[in-house]
Amino acid sequence: MLDMVLAEGKILAHVKNGVGTIVFNQPEKRNAMSVIMWDGLAEALDRFAADDAVRCVVLEGAGGKAFVSGADISQFEKTRSDAEAQREYGRRTGIGRQKLADFQKPVIAKIQGFCMGGGLGIAMTCDIRIAGVGSEFGIPAARLGIAYGYETVKALVALVGPAHAHYILMTGGRISGEEAERMGLINKLHPAEELDAVVEKLTATMARNAPLSLKANKRAVLSVLQDRADRDLAQIDADTAACFDSEDYREGRTAFMAKRQPVFTGR
Repeated sequence: MLDMVLAEGKILAHVKNGVGTIVFNQPEKRNAMSVIMWDGLAEALDRFAADDAVRCVVLEGAGGKAFVSGADISQFEKTRSDAEAQREYGRRTGIGRQKLADFQKPVIAKIQGFCMGGGLGIAMTCDIRIAGVGSEFGIPAARLGIAYGYETVKALVALVGPAHAHYILMTGGRISGEEAERMGLINKLHPAEELDAVVEKLTATMARNAPLSLKANKRAVLSVLQDRADRDLAQIDADTAACFDSEDYREGRTAFMAKRQPVFTGR
């Protein structure tokens, strides 16, 4: 797959060694998400979903000062001026949000700098969050007079628990990377100069692992977080059976016995 330039250049994407990378590319606004960037994110995810060569995906921000600093506030007067406008904004941007939430391959948020508001919402939708020292996190909704919807708050509570969620939402302030790691908001914090190498090692491991296993295990974890009535346990059973019936399972057993690295194909 060739490099992709989407959303008038504000979303960049490429594939290397089985890893798809999506870059939020509006560094002059600390990568604040505009409506068109949500469209670009959705398109990039669609292409990566359809490409069997892509085993996992990394989301990152351009410029080194922000992952995503939030929604593009300069658009609020036009796109989010009242409740009705917010509903239309939610419908338009919800396409990209849903595609990220439903994406079946592993997604890693590689965070350096500001990860605020809607940017933190994007990171929380990812499966793993790795951040560099100096990163800052927060949801400043209370300082803007707005509120976040159920899905974002649910994701926050699932990661940090209700006490920390109340603190984050009610203060609207920033928390450090060290505090975010302690709360469980991020998985790991590393020195900024080591972030690229750490994420590259992590994605290389994922790209070598069995795709059907990654898909099945991701779906199972997400199912645990769903309301009981929404859980598709039959699908979980089908995913498990597909793994045991797969060529990759036979390859994994054979490679283990031969003491060699398995070569998985996703079949």
